[in-house]
Amino acid sequence: MTISQLELANAIRVLSMDAVEAANSGHPGMPMGMADVATVLWSNYLKFDPTDPNWADRDRFVLSAGHGSMLIYSLLHLTGYARPTIDDIAAFRKLGSPCAGHPENFELPGIECTTGPLGQGLAMAVGMATAERHLNTVFGDDLVDHRTWVIAGDGCLMEGINHEAIGLAGHLKLGRLNVLWDDNRITIDGSTDLSTSEDVAARYAATGWHVVACDGHDFADIDRALAEAAADPRPSLVRCRTVIGKGAPNKGGSHKVHGSPLGAEEILATRAALLWEHEAFNLPEALTDAWKAVGARGGAVRAEWQDRLTAHADRAEFERRMANKLPDGWSLKGHIDGLLAEPKKIATRVASSLALEAINASLPETIGGSADLTPSNNTQTKAQVALTAEDYSGRYIHYGIREFGMSAAMNGMALHGGVLAYGGTFLVFADYARPAIRLSALQNAGVVYVMTHDSIGLGEDGPTHQPIEHVMSLRLIPGLDVYRPADAVETAECWELAVQRRDGPSLLALSRQNLPQVRTEAGENRSARGAYRLKGAEAVRRVILLATGSEVEIALGVAAKLEGQGIGADVVSMPCWSRFDAQDAAYREDVLPHARPDEILRVSIEAGTTIGWERYTMVDGLRFGIDRFGASAPADKLYEYFGLTTDAITAKVLARLGH
Repeated sequence: MTISQLELANAIRVLSMDAVEAANSGHPGMPMGMADVATVLWSNYLKFDPTDPNWADRDRFVLSAGHGSMLIYSLLHLTGYARPTIDDIAAFRKLGSPCAGHPENFELPGIECTTGPLGQGLAMAVGMATAERHLNTVFGDDLVDHRTWVIAGDGCLMEGINHEAIGLAGHLKLGRLNVLWDDNRITIDGSTDLSTSEDVAARYAATGWHVVACDGHDFADIDRALAEAAADPRPSLVRCRTVIGKGAPNKGGSHKVHGSPLGAEEILATRAALLWEHEAFNLPEALTDAWKAVGARGGAVRAEWQDRLTAHADRAEFERRMANKLPDGWSLKGHIDGLLAEPKKIATRVASSLALEAINASLPETIGGSADLTPSNNTQTKAQVALTAEDYSGRYIHYGIREFGMSAAMNGMALHGGVLAYGGTFLVFADYARPAIRLSALQNAGVVYVMTHDSIGLGEDGPTHQPIEHVMSLRLIPGLDVYRPADAVETAECWELAVQRRDGPSLLALSRQNLPQVRTEAGENRSARGAYRLKGAEAVRRVILLATGSEVEIALGVAAKLEGQGIGADVVSMPCWSRFDAQDAAYREDVLPHARPDEILRVSIEAGTTIGWERYTMVDGLRFGIDRFGASAPADKLYEYFGLTTDAITAKVLARLGH
């Protein structure tokens, strides 16, 4: 029995509408509207093998319009991936099902990235396509020769990150990137005419993209457009004119099918219109066999690739990089030993650049970059040349003023594999990047954010550039390690930890102003504990001073003055809250012993908001920081103005102690 492309597509439509109906929640319109396009793509173009979902040279498929998640769940099931099973799909959006409301890369093999926040999937695909081109120049066509395909909706193309992402992709001439635009002209509110009148195709063409259009329900026309996109050396936008909810006779083509179940009556009408005689989640064997044959198509291609890999001289290095593994025994110990031998009073952003010199020399997989702040972030090392459209072998990307696009692209590189991505901007501009930073943590992407000018210590640029709430707000993101190192040694330690962590993101908040080296003794990576006793009390301990970054120097000064009056004071450097919180209870108790405030007073010092420090100082402790916006002045004047000096803090501590 010959199964037509329309019948293959209708299986996607029915699975999607039935799953959404069973959940009484979801978005059936996009999967039903893009079923024909997806059928052609997966049948004729996409390179994949369901028996090996992590095959390194597979094409990457990104469903940027993640609300249409039933499209990818249907495709994975139909083409023969082990999961989702039909029971998983029947439990769509229910607790315990891997078929979450939006695709999550950690739930199902075959889902390349977590999508749903519109625009970010497309932007991550730019990173994937960049990683592919870079690795192709390193390992050649035999090992790396694949494409990145994206399905994006009107919302993905409206979001501001789309402008950043396509500008970068056009500039880098990422011809292996193809975006299939679900041009159904419907959003939740109604017709796109309500909110936009721009010429999207012209915008893409203006940024250096190839643009082609097709009827999204004419299989031959779809095939023509995809072939043209695949052949063009530029990144391609394929404008697929579709009907949202295609197949639903009464609600199709309207916003009523965008984000709501069809309803029992419309489900029956759709079954009749599609000539579908089967019950929900019951697919005919001939149809499932035809889809399984589509999935089996890549097996021979993968086997041939595996033979090439087995015989390749660089096999071990390729496999190491694609597994996101570091060379055995890798560390920054040699670099740290050098700092201990010759202490340096430097800004931690400069200390970061010194650590990067050692990192980039020993790890060929690093690709750095900056959002047009390279001289300030100190993110480009001496041997790094730019990655450009003319030379993809470069290991440094000039992202331009695109903080959000840069961060999403780094996520894409990390998820592609084979690349260790880091990128820089000012800490205050974490606000521009925050949605991508959050997705870094959610999808376990091992990227490193280098964020300099971390406090009022940046000085005269004033409150627009002086981060106040940023470090604390970033600490709120689950799974993100936020580091604020105190000196050159801690900076190197934090970099070592960030590089070693490949299952999630790290962020380094670094100073503009010079800081003395407070660490002079060799030993273990003390920053790995998140917080540690830098200086123990000499007299009977009455105070514990907790500080991060540039304020550790101030805490040491306060401790010295207190000791001069017979008051014992510990100084605890706390470069990373999340790492300290992960320590066992005995260690945490040793660093911060339980005691009444009249026995041991806990004091925090950080040039940022004090909100949150109660976690460690307790309510009755003292918290020194800034709970308002900054001001424009030299750094030393600002620290004095805001009371963040040794003398000012010592006086208030003594007053609390009754001295």
